[in-house]
Amino acid sequence: MLINSPQTVVADALRGMAAAHPELDVDVERRIVVRRDARDGGRVGVVSGGGSGHEPLHAGFVGHGMLSAACPGEVFTSPVPDQMVRAAAAVDSGQGVLFVVKNYTGDVLNFEMAAELAEEDGLRIERVLVDDDVAVTDSLFTAGRRGTGATLFVEKIAGAAAEEGAPLERVAALARQVDECSRSFGVALSACTTPAKGSPTFDLPDGELELGIGIHGEPGRERRPMMSAREIAEVAVGAVLEELARIGPADGPVLALVNGMGATPLLELYGFHAEVARVLAERGVPVARALVGNYVTSLDMAGCSVTLCRADEELLRLWDAPVRTAALRWGL
Repeated sequence: MLINSPQTVVADALRGMAAAHPELDVDVERRIVVRRDARDGGRVGVVSGGGSGHEPLHAGFVGHGMLSAACPGEVFTSPVPDQMVRAAAAVDSGQGVLFVVKNYTGDVLNFEMAAELAEEDGLRIERVLVDDDVAVTDSLFTAGRRGTGATLFVEKIAGAAAEEGAPLERVAALARQVDECSRSFGVALSACTTPAKGSPTFDLPDGELELGIGIHGEPGRERRPMMSAREIAEVAVGAVLEELARIGPADGPVLALVNGMGATPLLELYGFHAEVARVLAERGVPVARALVGNYVTSLDMAGCSVTLCRADEELLRLWDAPVRTAALRWGL
């Protein structure tokens, strides 16, 4: 691995982020990344965080039109409440703060505690839980659906609404709408390797893949012999559309994210997106916007996930709004 030591990998990454992005205020010791102008303009603050190893999530999404601050934990480990409270205080301009929380037990408990502590300090806090994964309803890390690719949609749209000056209740309502209208399905072609362990976190024999994998390597629905991109797209998109149908009849287009897990090159991801687009077209689902790349990763895991979000005109407008972060930028 391209690291100094497992013990310093997160701190070293944060030092590198600080050197590369002077527009961010990176507190390496306290593990907080804040946009320098977070308090300007009286905006609602949008704060998220989670274990490291999923980059660019979350710190890579701090900036204009997206997150006000992010709290990175150790690899695959939730940040602690103190980080979240400090982040909320750093971005609060008197309009309140939204916590965006992926549905993993450690994150849920720690953000809940942080919200209580921040409210005791006089801050107004709203929390939105992201639980978009359709592969399993419970896992080693969660009660209910896991939070995965839809986190990007939630953070972008909530951040855009906050940038426009929407009040806290409206920003939170939009974030919940995005979560409710989004579903994801992931596939692993190889296991990931954590710096501390130095070897694959689970056994996936050559020539096999895991359907419905989680972003920490949690088991999915089933293991199968290797499949073609066409076959994987049929399974993944079919599973997502089946769950979206339970929300209600299809109405309008979708935002589509084909997300790499960290070790799959864009050559393969774009080829896979071609199959995703084909399946959606065959099923009469128009794609309003598409995003392809590594955004919600799992260290060096090979594989991908598909996230679809039913998007009305308001969500599309907020998706298109300018954004400038380390990992996502357009319109500026």
